[in-house]
Amino acid sequence: MNAPNETFELTLTRFIRAPREKVYDAFVTPSLMAAWNCPRGMVVEASAEAHVGGAYRLQMRARDGTRFEVNGHYVELKRPERLSYTWTWAGGGPMPEGLQTLIEVELIARDGGTALTMRHSGFPTAALRDSHTHGWTGCLNKLNDLLDPEGTAGTLTLLGDPRSSYVRTARMAFAEKGVAITLKPLAPNAPEVVAVHPFARIPVLLDGPTAMWETRAILQFADESFGDSLTLTPGRISDRVACEQWVSAVNCYLYDTMVRRYVLPYIFPKGEGDRAVIERAVAEMPAQLAALERAYERSDTLAGQSVSFADLFVAPILAYVERFPEGKQLLGDMPNIRRAQAVMRQRPSFIATDPQAR
Repeated sequence: MNAPNETFELTLTRFIRAPREKVYDAFVTPSLMAAWNCPRGMVVEASAEAHVGGAYRLQMRARDGTRFEVNGHYVELKRPERLSYTWTWAGGGPMPEGLQTLIEVELIARDGGTALTMRHSGFPTAALRDSHTHGWTGCLNKLNDLLDPEGTAGTLTLLGDPRSSYVRTARMAFAEKGVAITLKPLAPNAPEVVAVHPFARIPVLLDGPTAMWETRAILQFADESFGDSLTLTPGRISDRVACEQWVSAVNCYLYDTMVRRYVLPYIFPKGEGDRAVIERAVAEMPAQLAALERAYERSDTLAGQSVSFADLFVAPILAYVERFPEGKQLLGDMPNIRRAQAVMRQRPSFIATDPQAR
């Protein structure tokens, strides 16, 4: 139980590669506040009167249309060293309406950038304090996007070997969304991967201090966090079902047959047993490719009329399959696959993520 009148506070730190004047201004300039003062996948409108006692307001909107509002007033403004302001959810937020808390920000010039410390105090319970941790972490990630010279590439890092079809799928998703990321080439079981992924696989995505794993989850994050002008999730339920079917088929069948037991023994031969492994995989490939051939009969995409997660999972695998003799021969009898993949391979996302181009 909480002691009478006990309050709780949340402290977050972040190093931002920007002068502290710019960091400070992002807290008091409405156009800049609107760029970062909400978690990824949400949009915000901001207004502010940047003087002590001046009011500010943040109106947030989630993708599903849900709206939230925060307001308060500035308590201290000392550019570029520190500022403080009250924080009150106007309704629909994670705290009781009207409950006022305090945010204090300290900015210290260090190592060519700014060391930011944010202290959010006045929470009546530890649970309410903890409920703000993820949201503020996401906001600071967006603040870093805004101010780091590398933009989103200074915040988002993908860990994984660029030769991996799954890593390429994730890279293609961000490229399709027009989002710059940093690729850090690492093998499965590398210490940085093991620290995040419970099964030591790649890719792993770092969004600032927030880590996530599994390709399908990373694609969902990319699609819902960045822009609505292009979506990788089909709109119609029938197309979303088709998309999920093919993503599942890749994970359950196609990758094992076409990559693990066909492509990899060619690329990383282990001995005399490789030929038998390849031949067993080749025996299974015609049925799997025939299913893809039927799916591509009416369209160059697998789910709906535009590129979806399904296409991003399949294209890197087929690019490997056609490099080897049996795969090339099988695909020679699949005109629908060849047509669809020819279109896919002209997309900037496919060209930019070619592992042989690195």
